[in-house]
Amino acid sequence: MAEAALHVEGLTRAYGARVVVDDLHLTVEQGDVYGFLGPNGAGKTTAMRCMLGLIRKDAGQVRFFGESDPVRARRFVGAIIETPAFHPWMSGLRNLQQAAAYAGLSGAGARAEIDRVLARVGLAERARDRAGTYSLGMKQRLAIARALLGGPRILLLDEPTNGLDPRGMREMRELIRSLALHDRITIFVSSHLLAEVQAICNRVGIIQEGTLRAEGRVDALLGEGLDVDVVELGSPDPEALEGIVAGIDGADVLGPGRSGRLLVRVGAGLARDAFVAELVARGARLDAVVPTERNLEDVFLEVTA
Repeated sequence: MAEAALHVEGLTRAYGARVVVDDLHLTVEQGDVYGFLGPNGAGKTTAMRCMLGLIRKDAGQVRFFGESDPVRARRFVGAIIETPAFHPWMSGLRNLQQAAAYAGLSGAGARAEIDRVLARVGLAERARDRAGTYSLGMKQRLAIARALLGGPRILLLDEPTNGLDPRGMREMRELIRSLALHDRITIFVSSHLLAEVQAICNRVGIIQEGTLRAEGRVDALLGEGLDVDVVELGSPDPEALEGIVAGIDGADVLGPGRSGRLLVRVGAGLARDAFVAELVARGARLDAVVPTERNLEDVFLEVTA
């Protein structure tokens, strides 16, 4: 059996009395595009910094392809943590030349490697422009080019679509998919954008307040609890409707749905038709009952409720 690309056991990090990462266990298999999901402040970036050896961990072990020493493991790993920083007065090419020198690459081999990663992220034609003139999406692609120097086997990407416009988000999705599919690079990507993760990842871990709440294949997580219905309810009096729903056993208000209607989870043992009939019997005024497909947002709300 192939060694896991990333294996984390009992990772813990605290700042004084505040535990930011609490006994984290997760496994990323080779070839995965693994989504590390959680709201802002959940501990995602701190966990990734610990994994990379950028900050001290209080407990636990991290192994990349079986290697637990963070210095020796660096040959396997490329990473973007938080907002990528570049010298704005230098060209994208010059920034990468400096990064290559820090990584111990030199001579013709370094230049060939830089040309390769620039072409791979679609920046070859803008390589000699100052990095300060790059859009946010271009800076993110330049950061991925920097992370690709040396041919890593796994990329750790911290919120790579954060702040991008829809076009930039789509380009980043396509690049991540391509790196996984064509370059055979394992991807570990943190995000709080559930739709983005669902679009690109085959496995996810959901973290809340430093603790992993769920982990598994996306299709398996979406398939769990199929005896649970999620519906959007429309009403001319949504506040009254929410109060009625709250009084029915087996039904939970999840909040506003994507359409602005009330999103309600109908639990096992309570059929949708019987639930709607009960609402009407209790005086609810309904103008829409829309079944919804289960997605990662539903899973996330269920796990973190």
